[in-house]
Amino acid sequence: MPLSPDRPVTLAAITGAHGVTGEVRVKLFGEGVAALKRYHAFNAGTLTLEKLKDDGKGGAIARFAEVADRTAAEKLRGTALTVPRSAMPPLADGEYYHADLLGLPAVSLSGEALGTCIAVENYGAGDVLEIERPAQEDGKRRRFMVPMTPSAVMAWDAEKLVIAAAFAED
Repeated sequence: MPLSPDRPVTLAAITGAHGVTGEVRVKLFGEGVAALKRYHAFNAGTLTLEKLKDDGKGGAIARFAEVADRTAAEKLRGTALTVPRSAMPPLADGEYYHADLLGLPAVSLSGEALGTCIAVENYGAGDVLEIERPAQEDGKRRRFMVPMTPSAVMAWDAEKLVIAAAFAED
């Protein structure tokens, strides 16, 4: 099933208040402060970004128009900052957003259902997909990991991921 262009994609999360004037600390999930700065509204327009700066520690400090003081900022702790998928920049051939892979069915080259992509991790050497197999007779669901490389993921599109047999664990 193709993803909705309005599907919310999480770009960052508020980790707490910063100072007394309503600024918040932000944990970034993308390509840094510059990538987050391209957006002005988050969470379906409920948060309007006024100011964003690098905190020098891999995160950011943000000010939202709707947050007037420290008490309001503290209430936002744990809030994910999302934008609709349609607001994100277009990709070149061979590029993907992690959000586009999540939920995709994984199939073998012959079309056999292998499972569903439930996570995309990166441990430093490149992206790794976590595939959850369908429930077994005992109700348990096994998972396996597949590197997001051409030899392992032979093809992908908005409908499915095609996994090479050597990487599809039994």
